[in-house]
Amino acid sequence: QVQLVESGGGLVQPGGSLGLSCEASGITFRGVTVTWHRQAPGKQRKFVALIRSNESTFYADSVKGRFTISRDNAKNTVYLQMNSLKPADTVVYYCYAVCYWGLGTQVTVSS
Repeated sequence: QVQLVESGGGLVQPGGSLGLSCEASGITFRGVTVTWHRQAPGKQRKFVALIRSNESTFYADSVKGRFTISRDNAKNTVYLQMNSLKPADTVVYYCYAVCYWGLGTQVTVSS
């Protein structure tokens, strides 16, 4: 059974940082492009960042310079380090690989 499990979400003050993880089981991230997306209630899921198998990365303009995606193939895990968080970053974050979605992790940025 394939599972992508996100973790690391929570409540943080504006300007703070959080690190998200996406751990896979049942599939290997090695050789696979993994992406992070986010979705606000009632809105479409939006692309945030991707990391290819060669570790090249790409970011949405809204997070460029603030978020960093990385991977550890040995741990079958992809990370999203989020810095300088804003209230607008308050949404559920999902990872995606192959054709599988995780269940998401909530990030709330509020004072």
